[in-house]
Amino acid sequence: MKLTLSWLKDHLETTAPLDDILFALTDLGHEVEAVENPADSLGAFRICRVIEAVQHPNADRLRVCRVETWPGGPGTASQEVQVVCGAPNARTGLVGVFAPVGTHVPGTGVDLKPGNIRGEDSNGMLCSERELMLSDDHDGIIDLPSDAPLGERFIDYRGLNDPMIYVKITPNRPDALGVRGLARDLAARGLGKLKPLEIAEIKGSFPSPIGIRIDDTLKAKAAPYFTGRVIRGVKNGPSPTWMQARLRAIGLRPISALVDITNYFTFGLNRPLHVFDAGKVVGDLRVRFAQPGETLLALDGKTYAPDQTQMVIADDNGPESLAGIMGGEHSGCTETTTDVFLESAYWDPITVATTGRALKINSDARYRFERGADPAFTLPGLHAATQMILDICGGEASHVVTDGAVPDTKREYRFDPSRMASLVGMELSESEQRQTLTALGFALTGNMATPPTWRPDVRGEADLVEEIARVASLSKLVGKPLPRLQPGVPAPILTSAQTRERSARRTLASLGYNECVTYSFIDQPAAALFGGGSDAVQVDNPISSEMSHLRPDLLPGLLRAAARNQARGFMDLALAEVGPAFSGGEPGEQHIEATGILTGHTAPRDPYGSRRLVDIYDAKADAEAVLAALGAPLRAQINRKVPAWFHPGRAGTIALGPNTLATYGEIHPRILTEMDVKGPVVGFTIYPANVPQPKSKTTTRPALTLSGLQAVDRDFAFVVDSGVEALTAVNAALGADKTLIESVRVFDQFTGDKAEAQMGAGKKSIALTVRLQPSAATLTVKEIEAVSAKIVEKVNKATGGTLRG
Repeated sequence: MKLTLSWLKDHLETTAPLDDILFALTDLGHEVEAVENPADSLGAFRICRVIEAVQHPNADRLRVCRVETWPGGPGTASQEVQVVCGAPNARTGLVGVFAPVGTHVPGTGVDLKPGNIRGEDSNGMLCSERELMLSDDHDGIIDLPSDAPLGERFIDYRGLNDPMIYVKITPNRPDALGVRGLARDLAARGLGKLKPLEIAEIKGSFPSPIGIRIDDTLKAKAAPYFTGRVIRGVKNGPSPTWMQARLRAIGLRPISALVDITNYFTFGLNRPLHVFDAGKVVGDLRVRFAQPGETLLALDGKTYAPDQTQMVIADDNGPESLAGIMGGEHSGCTETTTDVFLESAYWDPITVATTGRALKINSDARYRFERGADPAFTLPGLHAATQMILDICGGEASHVVTDGAVPDTKREYRFDPSRMASLVGMELSESEQRQTLTALGFALTGNMATPPTWRPDVRGEADLVEEIARVASLSKLVGKPLPRLQPGVPAPILTSAQTRERSARRTLASLGYNECVTYSFIDQPAAALFGGGSDAVQVDNPISSEMSHLRPDLLPGLLRAAARNQARGFMDLALAEVGPAFSGGEPGEQHIEATGILTGHTAPRDPYGSRRLVDIYDAKADAEAVLAALGAPLRAQINRKVPAWFHPGRAGTIALGPNTLATYGEIHPRILTEMDVKGPVVGFTIYPANVPQPKSKTTTRPALTLSGLQAVDRDFAFVVDSGVEALTAVNAALGADKTLIESVRVFDQFTGDKAEAQMGAGKKSIALTVRLQPSAATLTVKEIEAVSAKIVEKVNKATGGTLRG
């Protein structure tokens, strides 16, 4: 919706500055999208006088002008500048328009600078209408009457200082699609007084030669009310200058007086109208459904073929207009039109919208009718438009012809002033609330409120409160804290599972992983690779074929994300996700996982040789770090019971007995090939729900336990079969004395041909370092030797190896 400030002031008596009006419009719910203020582009152009204009000594078509200007405005000191001008009408004594140095000329896009043209200085410009974008005339500079006020801004003299305001109207406010509707809202806000709209009934002097009729099947809803009259003897010339200026300002091209008047009413009063050339109408006008095979050449130059569910206004020869949308080219008004039939009707919004969408026609009339025009203003709008046509075009009006009746839209809602506080939280007195509703056109009778006919959007008691709050300004609401249900500090509301999810996300981020959020739906082949894809987890109405099943694991989504990144040249990746996976389609067959993958190298290239490919131990270290953040026990078993999508022999499971805490390792090459991922890729999956809950529910950390006694490190080397895993020896050594032994680590392995040459075929050496940490007293040599003997015994029993000599 576009309008100008002067147009708004035709309906609103106000002295409010433009900025206040713009703020109020947005605050009332009518967002101001843009403002075009002529003062910003044309404010520097002032009326000047040419003191002398002489021939340029070095150019036949140029003249050197001494120009008297008033930079400070009328009544201030004048200045004389020299301007070189090529206009043929530049002469001594001419009163024109001057642009000083530094002015941006909108018609040319040039910023004026001091210049020298063929040896003569030029400081400014004498302007034509095209340079000010007033017209395409550039045959000469603007020549004003001799009595034009010297020094005055040209936009003030010509009446061009009229800002254009572009307002975005929400679909529920059809009344705001007219300038008067916006003026009514501003008046209710207190920015002025709404001027009365006085419309006199225009009595006809002769019967209308064109009658109208609505088919009975349409009167009930689609076309309830149709009015019109003939005006004969009109002169359809150009519309007045003031009307053309307003229409141009809002982006409409002036066509003729009759057409411009209908557009003026459409935007000014939200009353779409249409004028038919009465000399081209054969017989009476009838509102009916289109008939098979009928077509209409519309005013937009396109031919439309409405079907039998779409309304037309037809004469005896066929359709002349698409009802409520657009008129026809055949009965359109031209410069030779002398008799017209003026139509003002009310059309059903849904019918108009359906027809417009089906035929793909957008028009200002459709835009308003499909949102809901004021049915009660149908006949008054006809009289007001008749008066304007008689004033501008002359002529003589016939009696009004009508068919149908104004639809009854009256409805009442209970007005309860106390709901203002309960629904909005705003305290307003009852008198203020009543005053607001009255200013908006509501009729109040006791505690009942009747919305005006131009407000079809008001449909309940809550809408009354909304209107009052909107006018009072929701920006005045003061935030207030909600009352506490219980005194004191509120108890934590996050569950243990939610807390663990948050801890897992933070830990993964601190380890350098980028968090991903992938879909819970994947395709069936990918789900089958990870133990899923059954009918139990199939989605009934999938978004696409690639989202047909619930994911059984988070790894498919992360691997797909890795593939997309690798395709774009990002090879070194650390991706993680915390989210649900599904083992079935029933309630309870869902669990939370924290999963991460690593691809490529551990570090960028550098001269220190620190760059290497990621391996299983990177995944294990990160999995253990997340488990530690979740509160998992420090000691856990590691076994090889891994899913099929991990590489056999290069993966492991961290468990507490039968309870699996995490799985880590290298992803199977077959999976990488299926997922189009360049390997190797290592990853891990953690099951937070399987981590035992701490025995103590306290939020504080336990006391740090340190021993003041000297720890003792002892190294052992065992000769074992080459197929024995180092982890077996580590776990056996840890079980020798769970109280005294603090840690066991592998610090060396001796394998290969040289090892077999020394220790025998199929043998290798595993070296362990064991730390003993006493807590009661310093260890004696006998105690150390006793523990060492237990370690050797346990390892020998578990691995079948012997202590290396």
